[in-house]
Amino acid sequence: MSSPLEIDRFVSDDVIIQQTSTWLRQVVIGCNFCPFASKAVLEERVRMRVCNSTDDETIYEVLHEELEYLDSNPDCETVLLILPNTYPEFEKFYDLYLGGEVLLGELNYDFIFQLVSFHPQYLFVESELDDPANYTNRSPYPTIQVLREDSIDEILESYPDIDQIPNRNIEYSRNKGLAYMQALLASCFGQS
Repeated sequence: MSSPLEIDRFVSDDVIIQQTSTWLRQVVIGCNFCPFASKAVLEERVRMRVCNSTDDETIYEVLHEELEYLDSNPDCETVLLILPNTYPEFEKFYDLYLGGEVLLGELNYDFIFQLVSFHPQYLFVESELDDPANYTNRSPYPTIQVLREDSIDEILESYPDIDQIPNRNIEYSRNKGLAYMQALLASCFGQS
């Protein structure tokens, strides 16, 4: 059985999507890390795509396809591009993510969409590896999320104290503790 740090390269795309869906429901929504995620999930407006390539250029081509898909499908709220075979080291994955940010600008999507990164070893700047707060952005697989800027703008207008969400998430995860957060992420793989 795979774990967040030992990705089984023989897991099917369907299983990867199921594990990511479990993470989305149990961690992101269950811990209320993103108060806006539940609506998109309930309305089935989340698209998940697995890209098994290890080649950055191929990944950027797939990201480009997903940006175009989101642009031409207004009923889809967000895309999770799941990259199970890329960079088990967070720093290298983050460089790939930053390249995606550059691609947004090159395609003139930088004020239309926003990217968010998730990774099994996500590490906030100046945090320790075992800080439970890192689990607010830890996912079963390296993942790049594409969000609509319009949706973010609507949320900013209607959600009080949106700037406090990251602080609330950090406090929540630290109060729960490292063992709890590790077990929660592991449960997405059917482990506890």
